[in-house]
Amino acid sequence: MNKTRNLLFKIAVFFLILIGVAAFAAPFVSPYNPTDQNTDIRFSGPSSDHLLGTDNFGRDVLSRIIYGSRPVLIVGLVSVSLALLIGTIVGLAAGLGRNMTDNILMLLMDSILSFPTILLSITVVSFLGYGLVQVMLAIGIIFSPVFARLVRAETLSIKTEGYVEASRALGSGTLKIIFKHIIPNLLGKVVVQCSITFATAVVIEASLSFLGLGTQPPEPSWGLMLKDARNYLYQAPWMAIFPGLALAFCVLSFNIIGDTLSERINPRLMK
Repeated sequence: MNKTRNLLFKIAVFFLILIGVAAFAAPFVSPYNPTDQNTDIRFSGPSSDHLLGTDNFGRDVLSRIIYGSRPVLIVGLVSVSLALLIGTIVGLAAGLGRNMTDNILMLLMDSILSFPTILLSITVVSFLGYGLVQVMLAIGIIFSPVFARLVRAETLSIKTEGYVEASRALGSGTLKIIFKHIIPNLLGKVVVQCSITFATAVVIEASLSFLGLGTQPPEPSWGLMLKDARNYLYQAPWMAIFPGLALAFCVLSFNIIGDTLSERINPRLMK
């Protein structure tokens, strides 16, 4: 079982590296411009000229998938980083602050968590405006309570350890304790949470783009590609199959990495 999990972990890492390289080198590895239209070859199936076929405007599906990985990775990196920053600050303030501060901050975080994720995403994006930047801000705000609760719980546990008490007795200030003792000891669990949150952020970005609230045409996005394909599922199924597989494998890869890291950090989870 461990060999199987290690193999899946390596495959997931390889797939994400492949996606990252393709996104970074898109102008060099993409066979066509993703926005170029050719109505003469609309709905052409996979062939030697167009490996994954063309869409309803004659655009190359493979090229659009390659370029569509860019907003996925950008949204994931920026939104997770924003959520981590906000959540860490709030979690540390709650874990090290007084009871009143803790209660107020956690009440605010719990209020955000009480809303369905997609519904809250749509609400925030509708308030901020449509576009990729707004999506990143929305996802960052929405997932900050997850990191805040994690950091708070770990901070409450770590600050009672003997080495922290000894450091405080020797005159160490709060900032020194945070950066020397607390943050290094919660990095492992934070990394696991980042990988899991990244997968969810990818799904939300695709969902918002599908609804017309995220990446705006003519820029390629996996969610936009699925939106364009919904009316041609019988006529040109490849329009939905290939971007759908790219999205599914990307999310699956992040989940596999998150689960594997979680097991390695906490051996009790191993079966």
